[in-house]
Amino acid sequence: QLQLVESGGGLVQPGGSLRLSCAASGGTLDDYAVNWFRQAPGKEREGVSCFTRNRDIINYADSVKGRFTVSKDNAKDLVYLQMNNLKPEDTAAYYCAAGSSFIVQGMCRPHPYGMDYWGKGTLVTVSS
Repeated sequence: QLQLVESGGGLVQPGGSLRLSCAASGGTLDDYAVNWFRQAPGKEREGVSCFTRNRDIINYADSVKGRFTVSKDNAKDLVYLQMNNLKPEDTAAYYCAAGSSFIVQGMCRPHPYGMDYWGKGTLVTVSS
């Protein structure tokens, strides 16, 4: 069974950057679409990004477009979420998930539908 572990969270000042990593064991991320989600205290989970299995479609939530970038290191079998120009409202626990893409009108959606495997999350705090 695929197991996912996120890392790279921490405390950062507004305007700063962090790079989160999603690593898998019991399988390879090559076989799955990988999405990132986040959940802030007292708020509902939010889809952040989606990344199809073929890595040909990437999409982001409007709240992070232009600031966050998803990529994959094939040699290390890691999926990264590069987060730049962080804002206090980005404070949340961040989760990666793997499964099948949810495609609407040719674009993947960062939706939990189809995500079969989830990590336990890494905490990102943006504060001065």
